[in-house]
Amino acid sequence: MLDQVVHILRDNRLASLATVDPEGWPHCTMVGFASHELRIYFAIARDGQKFSDISRDNRVSLAIGRDVINPSSIRALAIKARSNVIDDGEEHRRALDMLLSKRPALKLLAAPNNQSSAIMVALPEQIRLLDYSKGYGHSVLLDVDPDGKVLDAKEQVHNWGYGREFKPVE
Repeated sequence: MLDQVVHILRDNRLASLATVDPEGWPHCTMVGFASHELRIYFAIARDGQKFSDISRDNRVSLAIGRDVINPSSIRALAIKARSNVIDDGEEHRRALDMLLSKRPALKLLAAPNNQSSAIMVALPEQIRLLDYSKGYGHSVLLDVDPDGKVLDAKEQVHNWGYGREFKPVE
Protein backbone atom coordinates (compact mmCIF):
# COMPACT_ATOMS: atom_id res chain seq x y z
CA MET A 1 0.00 0.00 0.00
CA LEU A 2 2.86 2.39 0.73
CA ASP A 3 3.98 2.03 -2.88
CA GLN A 4 0.65 3.58 -3.95
CA VAL A 5 1.18 6.44 -1.48
CA VAL A 6 4.72 7.06 -2.77
CA HIS A 7 3.46 6.96 -6.37
CA ILE A 8 0.80 9.62 -5.64
CA LEU A 9 3.40 11.79 -3.91
CA ARG A 10 5.74 11.46 -6.92
CA ASP A 11 2.90 12.11 -9.39
CA ASN A 12 1.80 15.44 -7.87
CA ARG A 13 3.47 18.80 -7.25
CA LEU A 14 0.90 20.78 -5.24
CA ALA A 15 -0.64 20.12 -1.87
CA SER A 16 -3.17 21.88 0.24
CA LEU A 17 -1.42 22.48 3.58
CA ALA A 18 -3.44 23.21 6.71
CA THR A 19 -1.87 24.57 9.88
CA VAL A 20 -3.46 25.59 13.19
CA ASP A 21 -3.63 29.38 13.62
CA PRO A 22 -3.31 31.13 17.03
CA GLU A 23 -7.09 31.05 17.57
CA GLY A 24 -7.24 27.31 16.82
CA TRP A 25 -8.69 27.69 13.33
CA PRO A 26 -7.36 25.73 10.36
CA HIS A 27 -5.27 27.91 8.03
CA CYS A 28 -5.19 26.28 4.60
CA THR A 29 -2.94 27.27 1.69
CA MET A 30 -1.35 25.67 -1.34
CA VAL A 31 2.33 24.68 -1.35
CA GLY A 32 4.58 23.15 -3.94
CA PHE A 33 6.21 20.02 -2.57
CA ALA A 34 8.66 17.25 -3.32
CA SER A 35 9.09 13.98 -1.50
CA HIS A 36 11.45 11.16 -0.76
CA GLU A 37 9.54 8.06 0.28
CA LEU A 38 7.15 9.48 2.92
CA ARG A 39 9.21 12.59 3.74
CA ILE A 40 7.38 15.58 2.24
CA TYR A 41 9.40 18.77 1.65
CA PHE A 42 8.17 22.31 1.04
CA ALA A 43 9.55 25.84 1.33
CA ILE A 44 7.83 28.65 3.24
CA ALA A 45 8.60 32.22 4.27
CA ARG A 46 9.96 32.63 7.78
CA ASP A 47 7.86 35.78 8.24
CA GLY A 48 4.62 34.13 7.06
CA GLN A 49 1.65 32.68 8.89
CA LYS A 50 2.48 29.06 7.98
CA PHE A 51 5.91 29.32 9.60
CA SER A 52 4.47 31.05 12.67
CA ASP A 53 1.74 28.43 12.98
CA ILE A 54 4.11 25.47 12.58
CA SER A 55 6.61 26.99 15.04
CA ARG A 56 3.84 27.14 17.64
CA ASP A 57 2.10 23.82 16.79
CA ASN A 58 3.82 21.49 14.33
CA ARG A 59 0.68 19.48 13.49
CA VAL A 60 -0.24 19.90 9.82
CA SER A 61 -2.62 18.27 7.38
CA LEU A 62 -1.99 17.86 3.67
CA ALA A 63 -4.41 16.97 0.88
CA ILE A 64 -2.83 15.75 -2.33
CA GLY A 65 -4.60 14.73 -5.52
CA ARG A 66 -5.88 16.08 -8.78
CA ASP A 67 -9.10 16.77 -10.60
CA VAL A 68 -10.35 13.89 -12.75
CA ILE A 69 -13.26 13.44 -15.14
CA ASN A 70 -14.02 9.84 -14.19
CA PRO A 71 -14.54 9.40 -10.42
CA SER A 72 -13.25 5.82 -10.61
CA SER A 73 -9.79 7.23 -11.36
CA ILE A 74 -9.58 9.22 -8.12
CA ARG A 75 -6.33 8.50 -6.28
CA ALA A 76 -5.55 10.96 -3.50
CA LEU A 77 -4.04 11.34 -0.06
CA ALA A 78 -5.18 13.03 3.13
CA ILE A 79 -2.25 13.19 5.53
CA LYS A 80 -1.84 14.11 9.19
CA ALA A 81 1.81 14.95 9.87
CA ARG A 82 4.25 16.80 12.07
CA SER A 83 6.36 19.41 10.33
CA ASN A 84 9.70 20.94 11.24
CA VAL A 85 12.45 23.09 9.76
CA ILE A 86 15.24 21.03 8.23
CA ASP A 87 18.39 21.90 10.20
CA ASP A 88 20.65 19.24 8.68
CA GLY A 89 22.66 20.87 5.87
CA GLU A 90 22.83 17.76 3.66
CA GLU A 91 19.10 17.03 3.91
CA HIS A 92 18.37 20.74 3.30
CA ARG A 93 20.43 20.65 0.08
CA ARG A 94 18.78 17.41 -1.11
CA ALA A 95 15.29 18.76 -0.33
CA LEU A 96 15.97 22.02 -2.19
CA ASP A 97 17.33 20.06 -5.18
CA MET A 98 14.18 17.90 -5.20
CA LEU A 99 11.92 20.97 -5.00
CA LEU A 100 13.76 22.66 -7.88
CA SER A 101 13.69 19.46 -9.92
CA LYS A 102 9.94 19.05 -9.45
CA ARG A 103 9.28 22.71 -10.30
CA PRO A 104 11.99 23.71 -12.81
CA ALA A 105 10.56 27.21 -13.28
CA LEU A 106 11.74 28.03 -9.73
CA LYS A 107 15.31 27.88 -11.08
CA LEU A 108 14.54 31.19 -12.83
CA LEU A 109 14.40 32.83 -9.39
CA ALA A 110 17.17 33.47 -6.90
CA ALA A 111 17.87 30.53 -4.60
CA PRO A 112 15.99 30.83 -1.30
CA ASN A 113 18.15 31.91 1.62
CA ASN A 114 17.85 30.65 5.18
CA GLN A 115 17.17 34.11 6.59
CA SER A 116 13.93 34.62 4.67
CA SER A 117 12.77 31.09 3.90
CA ALA A 118 12.67 27.70 5.56
CA ILE A 119 12.78 24.29 3.95
CA MET A 120 10.33 22.17 5.92
CA VAL A 121 9.76 18.44 6.21
CA ALA A 122 6.40 16.89 7.03
CA LEU A 123 6.55 13.42 8.57
CA PRO A 124 3.22 11.61 8.24
CA GLU A 125 1.63 9.91 11.23
CA GLN A 126 -1.61 9.00 9.48
CA ILE A 127 -2.35 8.70 5.77
CA ARG A 128 -5.74 8.18 4.16
CA LEU A 129 -5.25 6.62 0.73
CA LEU A 130 -8.28 7.19 -1.48
CA ASP A 131 -8.57 4.70 -4.34
CA TYR A 132 -11.95 4.89 -6.03
CA SER A 133 -11.03 2.23 -8.59
CA LYS A 134 -12.15 -0.12 -5.80
CA GLY A 135 -15.55 1.60 -5.53
CA TYR A 136 -16.78 5.10 -4.88
CA GLY A 137 -15.80 6.15 -1.34
CA HIS A 138 -13.11 3.49 -0.83
CA SER A 139 -10.09 4.41 1.28
CA VAL A 140 -7.51 2.84 3.53
CA LEU A 141 -6.44 4.58 6.74
CA LEU A 142 -2.76 3.93 7.46
CA ASP A 143 -1.08 4.70 10.77
CA VAL A 144 2.67 5.03 10.20
CA ASP A 145 5.69 5.42 12.47
CA PRO A 146 8.42 8.07 11.97
CA ASP A 147 10.38 5.65 9.77
CA GLY A 148 7.40 5.20 7.43
CA LYS A 149 6.51 1.69 8.62
CA VAL A 150 2.79 0.88 8.60
CA LEU A 151 1.57 0.24 12.15
CA ASP A 152 -2.10 -0.31 11.28
CA ALA A 153 -4.28 -0.30 8.16
CA LYS A 154 -8.07 -0.04 8.12
CA GLU A 155 -10.08 -0.32 4.95
CA GLN A 156 -13.04 2.08 4.93
CA VAL A 157 -15.95 2.83 2.65
CA HIS A 158 -17.90 6.09 2.80
CA ASN A 159 -21.33 6.52 1.27
CA TRP A 160 -22.36 9.97 0.10
CA GLY A 161 -25.60 8.70 -1.43
CA TYR A 162 -24.25 8.10 -4.94
CA GLY A 163 -23.85 4.37 -4.47
CA ARG A 164 -20.57 2.48 -4.82
CA GLU A 165 -20.75 1.12 -8.36
CA PHE A 166 -19.89 3.14 -11.44
CA LYS A 167 -22.18 2.96 -14.45
CA PRO A 168 -20.61 2.52 -17.88
CA VAL A 169 -19.78 5.84 -19.55
CA GLU A 170 -22.07 6.43 -22.52
